[in-house]
Amino acid sequence: MSVRQRPWTVADVPDQSGRTAVVTGANSGIGFEAAAVLARRGAVTVLACRDAGKRKAAAPGASVSVVRLDLASLDAVRAAAAEILARHERLDLLINNAGLMWPAYGKTADGFELQFGTNHLGHFALTGLLLEAMLPVPGSRVVTVSSNGHRAGRLDFADLQSEQRYGRMTAYAQSKLANLMFTYELQRRLAAAGAPTVALAAHPGSAFTDLTRHLPAVVQSAYPAVAGLFGQSAAMGALPTLRAATDPAAAGGEYYGPGGLAQFKGYPVRVSSTARSRDEVTQRRLWAESERLTGVTYPV
Repeated sequence: MSVRQRPWTVADVPDQSGRTAVVTGANSGIGFEAAAVLARRGAVTVLACRDAGKRKAAAPGASVSVVRLDLASLDAVRAAAAEILARHERLDLLINNAGLMWPAYGKTADGFELQFGTNHLGHFALTGLLLEAMLPVPGSRVVTVSSNGHRAGRLDFADLQSEQRYGRMTAYAQSKLANLMFTYELQRRLAAAGAPTVALAAHPGSAFTDLTRHLPAVVQSAYPAVAGLFGQSAAMGALPTLRAATDPAAAGGEYYGPGGLAQFKGYPVRVSSTARSRDEVTQRRLWAESERLTGVTYPV
């Protein structure tokens, strides 16, 4: 007779005193919820936000600071990384959370398609620039937030920037697949280098956050009602990220998401990703292309 394991909840987040955490997109939604918990548990928490003026107070008396980060500009990413490194000699945790979903076609300041440029390339550059402060730190982790949407994703190297053809959902799925491929390739490189840093991924399921702001108006109006059946709150959606970031039993290369039906909602468990996301040849090709596009190379 099997014994059902108790759900992993926010109460399971260990004490974070002495740790420094950077959370992108921490002014609202999943990022805010994760940052608030880390701050309450004692972490020195850096909120890396595009619009710092919209941030909320993470926790009374907590050690929280703000760095302006616009992932759609490599110059802004470099400036934010430099500011973070100037303030903090060591980093224990980087949560690559910020993102866009289904906007109209647009380009970043560097000419990349907006979703691929923000969701993947911006975080690729930021991680590479901050990694030097993580590699000497035992137990340090890079957690990148992907999506169930990665299951529909394909990397089109002939048109990564969707200049020939743009589909909102297609571009989003490509960017979320890239998030996972980045995580797996980074973990392989870290392990090969014998580094104490590990890379993990997470996804929030169907969480009701500001990420839905680009959905068609008719869908947005119906979403709150539907979310109650198939979705969950931002606080619940943040639990997979928090588990990947803090669970002592979590290991490099693992992927966490809600344990409910189709991973839409529920408490966080280890989940699987598509076979396509684990294609090592494509992972290496994406890595090389990301280095070329961003101009950021990694120390591993």
